[in-house]
Amino acid sequence: MELRATVSLARLWQQQGKTAEARQVLAEIYGWFTEGFETKDLQEAKALLAELAEH
Repeated sequence: MELRATVSLARLWQQQGKTAEARQVLAEIYGWFTEGFETKDLQEAKALLAELAEH
């Protein structure tokens, strides 16, 4: 649930132009995981991190 909430927050911050903050908070949570990378939630988080890294 925390990952989903963080993804939502990161998307909001991205829309508000707070890209660095969004990337930082999402990367921190994403780094907690050591398995389950095939799940929809982690795939979504990874895609958003990649998108945030482009900016």
